[in-house]
Amino acid sequence: MGYKSLQACIADLEKHGHLVRIKQEVDPYLQMAAIHLRVFENNGPAILFENVKGSKFPAVSNLFGTLERSKFIFRDTLEKVKKLVDIKNDPLKAIKQPFKYADVALTALSALPMRSGTDAPIKYGRTQISELPQIVNWPMDGGPFVTMPQVYTEDADKPGIMNANLGMYRIQLAGNEYVQNQEIGLHYQLHRGIGVHQTKANAKGQPLKVSIFVGGPPSHPVAAVMPLPEGLSEMTFAGALGNRRFSYFYDDEGFCISANADFVITGTVYPHENKPEGPFGDHLGYYSLTHHFPLMKVHNVYHRKDAIWSFTVVGRPPQEDTSFGALIHEIARSALPKEIPGLHAVNAVDAAGVHPLLFAIGSERYTPYIKERRPQEILTIANHILGKNQLSLAKYLLIAAHEDNPLLDIHDIGAFLKHILQRADFTRDLHFYTKTTIDTLDYSGSGLNSGSKVAITVAGDIKRELWNELPVGFSLPRPFTGFKMAMPGVLAVEVPANIKSSDISLMVEILEEHFTGMNLNGLPLIIFCDDAGFTAQNINNLVWVTFTRSNPSHDIYGIGSVTEHKHWGCTGPLIIDARIKPHHAPVLERDPAVEKLVDKMGEKGGELYGVI
Repeated sequence: MGYKSLQACIADLEKHGHLVRIKQEVDPYLQMAAIHLRVFENNGPAILFENVKGSKFPAVSNLFGTLERSKFIFRDTLEKVKKLVDIKNDPLKAIKQPFKYADVALTALSALPMRSGTDAPIKYGRTQISELPQIVNWPMDGGPFVTMPQVYTEDADKPGIMNANLGMYRIQLAGNEYVQNQEIGLHYQLHRGIGVHQTKANAKGQPLKVSIFVGGPPSHPVAAVMPLPEGLSEMTFAGALGNRRFSYFYDDEGFCISANADFVITGTVYPHENKPEGPFGDHLGYYSLTHHFPLMKVHNVYHRKDAIWSFTVVGRPPQEDTSFGALIHEIARSALPKEIPGLHAVNAVDAAGVHPLLFAIGSERYTPYIKERRPQEILTIANHILGKNQLSLAKYLLIAAHEDNPLLDIHDIGAFLKHILQRADFTRDLHFYTKTTIDTLDYSGSGLNSGSKVAITVAGDIKRELWNELPVGFSLPRPFTGFKMAMPGVLAVEVPANIKSSDISLMVEILEEHFTGMNLNGLPLIIFCDDAGFTAQNINNLVWVTFTRSNPSHDIYGIGSVTEHKHWGCTGPLIIDARIKPHHAPVLERDPAVEKLVDKMGEKGGELYGVI
């Protein structure tokens, strides 16, 4: 639908039964987030909070809480936008199939950004940072954050909207050392679009002008998170997806203003000025801790007449950003394989916190004359994947050969892991990248942004039948306190809390001696963990624990380890130490008192009765 505003979208959702209103006063400190989390978990509707404590502005969340709702919102434009992204990745398609793509050029042309007139809704009024909904999602958060922003910056060398960047980077509104209403914090990595713009501005000795849009037509936040092909601007994409051109103007201070946003915060980032930002409960399921990040000096806060604050809650997946990811995949699933030759599919596994774990499928076509098929082409593809934008943040990449099972699904976690474990040769298929960069939000490494990666590249016939259950009489020696099969071929083993990381090599030696003479071919993977019951409870727990709590170079061991010409591997089971270490960030936990308040809202007579 061509919604001209967030309000129009909300009205449409309510008309079709996709929205619930909460009229009672709700506290932005933890309670709003707790309501959102509970509604999302119950596959519930979008939520309009009419009465936010301490603010005159209402708020909305869970707009994109299900893929079905996102498809409903963009029901008139989704197919056209898929074509637009598809042809940007392969322009020859327009020549080969001119009738199929005849409307694509018109779609792009009609979606170009448009300068607004003097009647832009955002010109209605101005406010202060402290008057916005001060939403705090998790108990240890450093303050209120903007969690659904569209952060706009321009290239100092090529100014103007067609070379601008619109990205979704978290914003801290208050707390820590920020001067209230005058300073806010920006959190982003320097390789992202805004970071490139900041680097260029710094080189010129100029402050970077930043405009933060909140709300507006729902196509705008989607554009801010889309991994778009080169040459397709976020603002053009927003116009195409929303069936309405992105309308903008420049204020008296030279800041770009989204004419139909609900709020716009403008400010400047000066070279090398920063302050502590965080902690913040993040999408890995842990807090990202306090670190110095760029400081933005606030100039103005604009809002429209009927402004509604848009927010989301992130935490251990699945969350609303999981559904966001599903929508992105729906639109751009054909894009990445065209950029990496031989790649059939790649999935940043949401249940493992997205960035820690990638599943991929690639072609293995160049080994027809050897006795045993082995990974060659897919190793090249793996290197390409780990050098590609956001995928470069991954720690674990598991890549399989398409030819071994053309029906293998990267979204079926259990089936994909089974395929890998049945075929892996751990003396050959482990490829480590040490002392490299990982996600800023991942504290399993050796420091901020520092850690390691491993690619497990698997091609060839099945080498083993995986154990579905433990053999009769199977046991583990002291000091191991408990164990449980997590899935075929994977054993979760509890290690006492007093065992330090420096002692894990000794634990492996104890296991190795215990297993002497045993055939462990059906048990290729052992996970050291804090709680075997929790880890083995379901596949989501298994991948979350294993891949968010381990640093490959430091935490991968093996029974029968061997090093040949600097290549490490093992003849027996691979062991991953996935226990929580002293340097790890705290796990996100909800506030029990706030949860009780939400429970009451779900009782008969409560505003969420029948929803949660």
